[in-house]
Amino acid sequence: MSMEKVEIVLIEDNPADVELTLNALQKRNLSNNVKVLTDGEEALVYLFEACSLSGRAGCPRLILLDLKLPKVSGLEVLERIRADERTKMIPVVVLTSSEEEKDRIETYKLGVNSYIVKPVEFDVFAKVVSEIGFYWVLLNRPPY
Repeated sequence: MSMEKVEIVLIEDNPADVELTLNALQKRNLSNNVKVLTDGEEALVYLFEACSLSGRAGCPRLILLDLKLPKVSGLEVLERIRADERTKMIPVVVLTSSEEEKDRIETYKLGVNSYIVKPVEFDVFAKVVSEIGFYWVLLNRPPY
């Protein structure tokens, strides 16, 4: 697997949400280094390989994670990211349609950095994603 420098990993199985997210990131000039993964299993393989090959330099700056994913759920992806030394420090923002309190509580117990319910309105969704990318990629300073 070829490993280009990726700033953001978007783990999302809904093509419409992927398109909206990429368009919003593009408005902040953050879409060039985005890796889109459509299921939890694929995401784990990619993340562990990327972070193993180049150490922290190969890890993304941000993971945008949906909870409802095929093969491996978003909750399990988060749990495995936080349990592994290679990936545990990567900021993870859950971007989901789930407003269930149990999902929110469980993600925070597992170490999520932020839990955001996807807004229904396109303009609001685009603004939220744009601000997430801007903050976590350009303003936030990771510990590594």
